[in-house]
Amino acid sequence: MTEKTEHIATSSNDLNKLRAAVLGANDGIVSTAGIVLGVAGAAASKETILIAGFAGLVAGAISMAAGEYVSVSSQRDSEKAFLTQRRTHISKNPDSITKELVEIYQAKGLSKKTAQLVASELKEKGFLNRELEKESGIDPDDISNPWSATIASALSFTAGAIIPLAAIAFAPDAWRVPVTAFAVLLSLILAGTLSARAGQASKLRAALRIVVWGIGAMVITYAIGHLIGVSL
Repeated sequence: MTEKTEHIATSSNDLNKLRAAVLGANDGIVSTAGIVLGVAGAAASKETILIAGFAGLVAGAISMAAGEYVSVSSQRDSEKAFLTQRRTHISKNPDSITKELVEIYQAKGLSKKTAQLVASELKEKGFLNRELEKESGIDPDDISNPWSATIASALSFTAGAIIPLAAIAFAPDAWRVPVTAFAVLLSLILAGTLSARAGQASKLRAALRIVVWGIGAMVITYAIGHLIGVSL
């Protein structure tokens, strides 16, 4: 039972990192593509486009990292507060807590006698608190780490942002918009597919969802940039 609980906790933490990485990569691709295509729509020079895109990369990576750190830190504080409250409750009500653990084991299929034996042995060895904390859904050895999510978010945003920047930098001027759009679409499909595979979800649905939003962002920003460029 303990191994299963630890596996669930670890998987939850891994999914937290995966969420940060996927969101970071997606935001890096879409937001930077929006910036460079918006500026390209205004008929700006390649140097101007790259400067704007690089500024967006730096600002976006910092913003994503800060946001992720604040979010996961708040989650970590909540988990610690819950553990403190739980431990206080356990220390004041050891008998009722032992009974609660026996009922949990019985619900998992153990006989009452076996459940009482396991609970008593855990209590004698000082593992009762830890076991009940894990049963509550929080592993005290695997509390959310804000730094891992922060780093994953910043690095994935940067990696995603490099794709439209590289496309703009190396494509001929006459082809920079279609080449960038094509590179962004491929990267979004790949990001959606990988995230769906890691989360064991539908690959087609994930890829389609992320591509539709990406296309919408590129079309809108390019159109706005074009209108501004014409008006100027």
